Amino acid sequence: MPSAQRLSDVVATQLENRILEGSLKPGDRLPSERELAVDLGVSRPSLRGALQSLVAKGLLITRHGGGTFVTDSMQAAFTDPWQQMLKDHPDIHGDMLEFRHMLEGQAAQLAAERGTEEDFERIRACHEALEIAFAAQDLEQCIKTDVEFHQAIAEASHNALIGHLSSSLHKVMEGHVQSNLEYLTARPELWAQLRAQHHAIWDAVRERRMDVAQRAAHHHLEFVRQTMRETMKNEERRSAATRRLSATA
Repeated sequence: MPSAQRLSDVVATQLENRILEGSLKPGDRLPSERELAVDLGVSRPSLRGALQSLVAKGLLITRHGGGTFVTDSMQAAFTDPWQQMLKDHPDIHGDMLEFRHMLEGQAAQLAAERGTEEDFERIRACHEALEIAFAAQDLEQCIKTDVEFHQAIAEASHNALIGHLSSSLHKVMEGHVQSNLEYLTARPELWAQLRAQHHAIWDAVRERRMDVAQRAAHHHLEFVRQTMRETMKNEERRSAATRRLSATA
């Protein structure tokens, strides 16, 4: 029979796995101690030891009278420095998009290979929500549902690193995603292409055509790269025009 300390280590590992696989996400509140102990089939002292261990690692935080929550420490360790880097060094945007090109292509391929029916149901729901947002040209909902769609595919890859890096990368680039979608909403022909690209990715994933899914994701990211480059040029032109007006005022 394992000791209480040994059992708490086992429970801590189980909870870590839930965080890694994405079933426990940053900001999620854990069930009550009693409910969680029953769910995991352990005593409350063993559970407390596991929770204390994860708090010490920075994966959980306990708020007095408010419960225990999953932190964003894994994501923040990536996003905080890179958000500042992108702000200070705009020339590395291309590098970030190249990385996203590799990551999302692999994610789509693995999702087509490994995705479960539950994964596909989640991706389908995300795609339907994205289609509604596209049709309404609701920019705020487009950003939200676009991220959710790509994240659902990343998590369907059943690769913990892909899931977490995808989430972090979208957070790093959220400002540029918004600027890019604003640019595309004013160009109906490009907006239609964007919708078709998401549909192509979803079709290939659900039909388990791995290579086609990867190519569809790569095609989409190349489109994003080109339009984002044009968006940045437009922003530079507007800034230059503003400076000229200020100089003549």
